[in-house]
Amino acid sequence: MELQVKTLEGGAAGSITVSDEIFGLEPRTDLIHRVVRWQLAKRQAGTHKSLGRSEVSGTTKKFVRQKGSGGARHGNRKAPQFRGGGKAFGPVVRDHAHDLPKKVRVLGLKHVLSAKAKGDAIVVVEDAKAAEAKTKALKAQFAKLGLSSALIIDGAELDKNFSLAARNIPNVDVLPVQGINVYDIMRANTLVLTKAAVSALEERFK
Repeated sequence: MELQVKTLEGGAAGSITVSDEIFGLEPRTDLIHRVVRWQLAKRQAGTHKSLGRSEVSGTTKKFVRQKGSGGARHGNRKAPQFRGGGKAFGPVVRDHAHDLPKKVRVLGLKHVLSAKAKGDAIVVVEDAKAAEAKTKALKAQFAKLGLSSALIIDGAELDKNFSLAARNIPNVDVLPVQGINVYDIMRANTLVLTKAAVSALEERFK
């Protein structure tokens, strides 16, 4: 598969041949969905907690006699049916993460890249560098490329000026190639890859 390479100014800079095994697959939404669920579950805090019957403060005195009152039998007011009592089967602190085979994670990334390529939502740029950390100048360059919601993937190291200038632009994220992930790709309308990022991805999936 061949993709056109552009400069940050929006001009043409030749073309690049990319692997069909990464960018030319028929996208499978079930694989992408599994990886997104795995990512979101993994980052969920799981710090929710409610007090159970044994944890609320209160007396353990039996507040009504066992027989003769005409009402139900009760022990103490820490039972869940009373106001101020403990919660029955409430949430507890736990880890929401679940296992996902490495092969499925790799396939999910390949299929989401293929989905973006199939939808003409991939832009390959020569590099992601800025002479100075000026948001206004970078925003003007993005306008020339038609970018409003984008994930920009560079090589192993980000250009400091570029990342500083981009971090104040809404709906634009910049990541090194080792941070590429399915959820962030799906969240952005356009995926922007530098030539260094494409080379690193092909090396990774070789």
